[in-house]
Amino acid sequence: MSTFPAAVNEQIGREFAASQQYIAIATYYDVETLAQLAAHFYRQAVEERNHAMMLVQYLLDAGEDVTIPGVDAPQTSFSDAVAPVKLALDQEKAVTEQIAALVALAREEGELVGEQFLHWFLQEQREEVSSMSDLLAIVERGKDNLLLVEEYLSRQSGEESALEAGAPPAAGGAL
Repeated sequence: MSTFPAAVNEQIGREFAASQQYIAIATYYDVETLAQLAAHFYRQAVEERNHAMMLVQYLLDAGEDVTIPGVDAPQTSFSDAVAPVKLALDQEKAVTEQIAALVALAREEGELVGEQFLHWFLQEQREEVSSMSDLLAIVERGKDNLLLVEEYLSRQSGEESALEAGAPPAAGGAL
């Protein structure tokens, strides 16, 4: 019996948890009146929500049961402006490992369609880890003048990843 659908359901919960963590990070920056950092993480929250809904759509299309797991409360307080980005990078690295484990499970169980579906997520995670690593470097360099970080992000805003054009469909539509 395949355990792959249950593992996908678990990943849905992880994606929703990542979305909530990004909302918590965004509100931290909002409170600090760092509008560009806040906007960046609000966008990240929507992206993670969309990832969860892509997984939901996959299960629906595959005729599998969909369960929406509950999630633990996100971290909401941080020691400084660098800590949330460090947490975000660690989260992206963890999600990369989770997706890789799902791919390995799909391969092991002969779920070739599931494996193929997850390849987009592997590419997305490579991009996410890279961009969050860059943001961490920028925030660490600009921690004494966060307005420089805000300026950097304002110049970067509006750039959409080419990966998004080929993204799997999200249940209910992507936001």
